[in-house]
Amino acid sequence: MSDQEFLDLLRHKMEGMPNKARRVVEYILANSREAAFLSIGEVAEKLDVSKAQLVRVARMLGFDGYAALKDTLKKTVLQQVNPSAMLSKIMKDHKNLPEEIYRLEHANIDDTWNQIQADNAAVFCAMLQKAKTIFCIGWGISALVAESLYTRLLELGLKGVLLKRGSLALIEQARAIEKGDLVIVCELPSYVIEVTNSIKLAAERGANIITITDSPAAPICKFADLSFFVSDMSPTFGSSLIGPLFLIHILSSILAVNMGEEAKKALEKQAQGLHDEKVYHPTYDLRY
Repeated sequence: MSDQEFLDLLRHKMEGMPNKARRVVEYILANSREAAFLSIGEVAEKLDVSKAQLVRVARMLGFDGYAALKDTLKKTVLQQVNPSAMLSKIMKDHKNLPEEIYRLEHANIDDTWNQIQADNAAVFCAMLQKAKTIFCIGWGISALVAESLYTRLLELGLKGVLLKRGSLALIEQARAIEKGDLVIVCELPSYVIEVTNSIKLAAERGANIITITDSPAAPICKFADLSFFVSDMSPTFGSSLIGPLFLIHILSSILAVNMGEEAKKALEKQAQGLHDEKVYHPTYDLRY
């Protein structure tokens, strides 16, 4: 069963269902990635229904039980984040690829924006300003997002450290994290065991954790003191960075304003380097 066939099945079957069962299917449709990786108990608790109710809904949808429904849902989610499958799908549908990317990136920005809560942004700023050292962690493509934030922090004069794959494993680098430190980790699918273990170690050592990911189901979220969620859908490569980078731009800009004179002085020092004519052409627009 293709991902579209599965989603169409859920929508069709949902029409004649009682209210409680309909609410379960609506949750699955709206939170497919989360539902695919949560246990039946976690879903039941989240929806305030019994496990038996979830089993009954699965059977109403034509599955032997909830485990079979979850297995199909997981396969559907993996199809959605598989770059080869997504490219094959758009080639088969004969869609205009540039227009499809344009549409999805607008949706990624809008969805990411709608998930930013003002209170969480304020907590983000407070946590960064009181942290002893700020560690930015990412793996693979997510490391580009972590590095973007790390660069902004240095520009603002904050003490930051970038952790990514190199001569040392992440788990080895994470041993430098101490109580009073702050770890900001970005992780887009696929989720990496070493990242989860590194964040677990950092939390055990007393550090505060901020996560940036696409779903509350991401394993790193269980260690988070604060979580931000982004949209990263792409018709070609596995994850788009537009939504995550947009979030970093928003949060670091709010942080700069909250820091006030401290940020202004740090940026003035940064600006002095722009006038080094051994590095920059002086006749062109100078900015970081």
